[in-house]
Amino acid sequence: MRVDGEILGLAHSRADVVEFLRRAGLEIEAEELADSPLIDWRGVGPDEWGVDRP
Repeated sequence: MRVDGEILGLAHSRADVVEFLRRAGLEIEAEELADSPLIDWRGVGPDEWGVDRP
């Protein structure tokens, strides 16, 4: 996952995406990921992971 071109890590769940965004200073809920104009999904979308792992 990248934010402003900086590689933050590999997301394995929606929770990972939310955490990476939080660390980058962007507060977003997992339910908002699919509709957020801030996210450019490439290859998969937020529903590809199914149930989030803890």
